[in-house]
Amino acid sequence: MKQQAGISFVYRDQVLPPEGWIVEPGDPGSSIIIDRVIEDDPSLRMPPAEHGPPLSSREIDLLRQWIAEGATWKEHWAFEPPPEPEVPTVKNHAWARSDIDRFVQARREQVGLDAPPDSAPHRWLRRVSLDITGLPPSPEELERFLAELDSLGDGAYGRVVDRLLASPHYGERWASVWLDQVRYADSKGLGLDGPRSIWKYRDWVIRSLNADMPYDQFTIKQIAGDLLPGRDPENLIATACHRLTQTNEEGGTDDEEFRIAAVLDRVNTTWQTWQGMTFGCVQCHDHPYEPFRHEDYYRFAAFFNSTVDTDLGDDAPLFAAPLQTADYKVAEQLDEQIQSLQESLWAKGFGMLEDDGSWTPLQGLSAKTSNATVLDVEEQSAHDEFTTVGTIQHGATFTLEAPLPAGLESLTAIKGVVLPLDPEAAKGDSEWGFVWSHVSAELLLPSQSEAKPLDLVRVIGDEPHPIYDPQMSLDSKSGRGFAALSRIYYPRRVALVLSSPVVIPRGAKLRLTIAHRVQMVGAFSLTSRRGWLAVSGNPDFTDFANSPTIAKQREQLAKLQEQRREIRSTPTPVMQERPTHLARQTNVFERGLFLDKGKQVSAGVPSTMPPLSRNQPADRLAMAEWLASEKNPLTARVAVNRVWAQLFGVGLVETEEDFGSSGEPPSHPGLLDHLALRLQNQHDWRFKPLLRELVLSSTYRQSEVASSTAKTSDPNNRLLSRGPRHRLSSEMVRDQALALSGLLVRDLYGPPVKPPIPDGVWQPFAAYDRWPAAPRGDADRYRRSIYTYTKRSIPYPMFATFDQPSREFCSPRRLRSNTPLQALQTLNSESFDECTEALAERITQTTGTPEEQIAWGFKLVTCRPPKGEELTVLTELLEHPGGGAQAVAKVLLNLDEVLMK
Repeated sequence: MKQQAGISFVYRDQVLPPEGWIVEPGDPGSSIIIDRVIEDDPSLRMPPAEHGPPLSSREIDLLRQWIAEGATWKEHWAFEPPPEPEVPTVKNHAWARSDIDRFVQARREQVGLDAPPDSAPHRWLRRVSLDITGLPPSPEELERFLAELDSLGDGAYGRVVDRLLASPHYGERWASVWLDQVRYADSKGLGLDGPRSIWKYRDWVIRSLNADMPYDQFTIKQIAGDLLPGRDPENLIATACHRLTQTNEEGGTDDEEFRIAAVLDRVNTTWQTWQGMTFGCVQCHDHPYEPFRHEDYYRFAAFFNSTVDTDLGDDAPLFAAPLQTADYKVAEQLDEQIQSLQESLWAKGFGMLEDDGSWTPLQGLSAKTSNATVLDVEEQSAHDEFTTVGTIQHGATFTLEAPLPAGLESLTAIKGVVLPLDPEAAKGDSEWGFVWSHVSAELLLPSQSEAKPLDLVRVIGDEPHPIYDPQMSLDSKSGRGFAALSRIYYPRRVALVLSSPVVIPRGAKLRLTIAHRVQMVGAFSLTSRRGWLAVSGNPDFTDFANSPTIAKQREQLAKLQEQRREIRSTPTPVMQERPTHLARQTNVFERGLFLDKGKQVSAGVPSTMPPLSRNQPADRLAMAEWLASEKNPLTARVAVNRVWAQLFGVGLVETEEDFGSSGEPPSHPGLLDHLALRLQNQHDWRFKPLLRELVLSSTYRQSEVASSTAKTSDPNNRLLSRGPRHRLSSEMVRDQALALSGLLVRDLYGPPVKPPIPDGVWQPFAAYDRWPAAPRGDADRYRRSIYTYTKRSIPYPMFATFDQPSREFCSPRRLRSNTPLQALQTLNSESFDECTEALAERITQTTGTPEEQIAWGFKLVTCRPPKGEELTVLTELLEHPGGGAQAVAKVLLNLDEVLMK
């Protein structure tokens, strides 16, 4: 299927009319493809010898028949909208409890497989408890379930599921699945891999899942929550999903290179997570197997290319996320008032800044610097421009002087325009930006030897929500101010407003001093490379600076900002869009190289997919709604497949990361579409009712024991000839041990914690990133695994051993391994030793004989009483000189039955 000679059967327009085509529908004799597949000359025959043997006579006949019948073109099944499949009829009506079961049973009956019996009630209870909450059932929950079985019969199963779905631990269990998709970590990755405060996003995921937020809203908020109306903290925190990209803090790296790497990672993650597609292949060329063009990749990248974030170590832009959800509403109200005032004040000033009629450009400019940086001045038609020449030395202060225009009677404002060295090329290939760390102005009078300082009181920048406040340019100690962080794409404009109009004598000159003190990633000085000045005598500027109404608004703004700072918050990286007039240009990267830019493209989705809504701009919000649309053929399928894989160990589509032509086809296509449509239509995108249906089905309840026929006909259980049985995830292995030992602290939410870690493991590049393990008895030592600090370059050893990904990139599924290191962890690690001790104490503190204590402990960990032989062996171990209660507890925690679901 790889494209050769400009022809690929992936793309309809390369095969069928009206463009250049090789198939003539209805006429095999006139179809070029038939001539080529029957060609005797090996150099002309399709496929070429190096790509495989000639087509067989049967295959050629099928091709002729397809053409003769009209060459009807159909897309790969995953790109077709899911049809409402007819629920199959089955012979074994009694076994099927739901339509889910009928799809499964019909498939089994095709190959002659019988339906297995239900699993024992205690086995189902443990299975469903782990699947829904990630924790085993308590002895009390087991007894209650068995008692309700006697009184309610099958209704007891529904009661258990309802209780588990209502548990706050449901969100913790299923959040781990989602965090793999969106590559959640508490560190930045790359370079120093320093810590990142982004745990509020993890908590948002848990809360959203517990609230059963519809998946369409769950999607939209994470991709474009910042573009929704208002300043809801929940929506802003949700966008941290795509601020989980890696940041390179290493000195000397190119900020733009790694910003682009983050943008492309967002593209790849979005397609893998929501669409189950290997869209990343299209970064370098047309997809060899799917109907995606090279250009499609960059059109989709354009959705993410105009966000404010860059590859800077401070993770800006940051949102002050309140620590307590009870403060969210007050914070939202304050933020909306602050934003409204900021934008109102900015719009008034920006309008004057952009009014070309108010400004007179300066000519006769002279320029010098405080260090080895060289400045040159070029005469332009309307103004003079200063430009840097050669290498920039850090910390340069520019002194610019120019005579004031003869017709200017008074001075009210100074305009600075900073340009890239190559303004046209910078639109696609940005240059390093600048920061005006401090600005001062003076008037040079012909009759006086000393300059007269000008009182600058207000700085008007050209963006409403800059990372650095332009006003800080007037503070000589701040080091920050008007800036293009960290790259410059377009000319940037600023107005420096005087406190009052200054009368301009004839022959006066202006001197402007601009300090540049900011250096990025240890090597790149953010210095103005090119620019020009203009002046204005428009009294509107000083009126703006001194307006009592505006002064009151500023006072009100300062008061609101102070009230907002009083809300205890944590800075959280979020998405934020650049202003429209500063939006970045997106180009195709030839062969995927960001330095080799091709044609410019605008935001859009592949033409082979349903189109965006035409009722709104093509922005991230439109794209998010496109993903969550019922017209999108992939989103619901991928979502229900992920849920199925968590319950049954493997998805209906085994390759969760690839629903395309090179992935595995679904084992039960009709069931996949049935579940996808139910999620969208009957359940309104909510997962809890879907989960309820699944875990109450006969398919889920069936015994995990495989018959001899099933072992032969269905060795990998793709036909679901038996119930699910596989090793627990890394989080469940640890959380179960904590729960069974009685050590588990069930507190929800909060900053990451640091349980014990083996000596010698924690050796971070960032020396300030420490791991002070919580001491024995401290609650943080026993929190659930989802709260453990996740560092990309140093994965927590126990989790890595049990196959948790490092979270550097999207991980659609975990591939389970089976290594001796896993046994070494559960037998010898400090955490499991502590669980062993606590479980031993818990067992010995129960009433009864040693045999009764052991029986109680066995039932605690397995949900069933021990068999006679099992009890005998454990009793002997208890009484053995080298054994004892701790040895028994260690055996119990390491039983295959305990570590498997």
